[in-house]
Amino acid sequence: MKIRIFIVDDHVLFRKGLAALLNAESDMEVCGEGEECAVATQEILRSKPDIVVVDITLRGNNGIELIKNVRAVNSQIQFLVLSMHDESIYALRVLRAGAMGYVMKQDAASATIEAIRAIRKGQLHVSEEVASQMLNRYAQGEELNDDSPVANLSDRELEVLNLIGSGVPTREIAARLHVSVKTVETHRAHLKTKLNLGTAAQLIQFAVRWVDQSEHVGGPATPSVALSGAVSEPRALESAETAASAESQALDADTRLSIAETPPAASAAAGSRGAPRSLRATATTSTKVKAPPTGKPLRRAIG
Repeated sequence: MKIRIFIVDDHVLFRKGLAALLNAESDMEVCGEGEECAVATQEILRSKPDIVVVDITLRGNNGIELIKNVRAVNSQIQFLVLSMHDESIYALRVLRAGAMGYVMKQDAASATIEAIRAIRKGQLHVSEEVASQMLNRYAQGEELNDDSPVANLSDRELEVLNLIGSGVPTREIAARLHVSVKTVETHRAHLKTKLNLGTAAQLIQFAVRWVDQSEHVGGPATPSVALSGAVSEPRALESAETAASAESQALDADTRLSIAETPPAASAAAGSRGAPRSLRATATTSTKVKAPPTGKPLRRAIG
């Protein structure tokens, strides 16, 4: 009897390609597809597949919430998470939600097929690296708890944090997550509160270091951010400057609030309306820029 599989992913081409790949296997058949969380949840409960292959980022909600919602109604349906997000960060979260395996989209196609067959047999499937980390902690008598600084973040907040650390501006985060800009700003406010960060700049620094260490160490580590200073690593600093510039253009919640509180008369006299003060330029018909004195390099101020 073939393994009946339901695919949930918000990228149509990827979803169709995966369906073709799985249907080519003699022991598998795709019985349904979905891209929006709420609709897919209803279709899964109706069609009752053996295994659901789901991404983390979906329209309307995320894949982890979908797993929880489906398994609350039907615990017989098994889940494999197939995502671009770092396994070392998300694997334990999806296993706790009820999934049986995690495969990254960067892995070979055979890894997904192998994972589906293992899950069908009742086995967990994660990479050797993550499995080794979990076994080592268990052998040392440690509970498999996430003791990282982001442990208290919700799944959606962690998703937003990773996007911020990757230099994605607020408006693009909203577009990717299929939510409003206001919702993203709310997530940013919650992140600052839970991570004990006072400003948007500190949040960006933390997020950049978090993503950078996750990529290079192979797992989450406590970001040693100097909150009053600059990030030392060139890559992290470049990403922070890019993110800061994007956030200035997008007008984050803190900047929006300060602009909203500015008296109309003062706002009208400030030059370009609606732009952050650091980005305003006073233009005249005969503006001249004097060269800096010899030996003193011209430094660009970053808002």
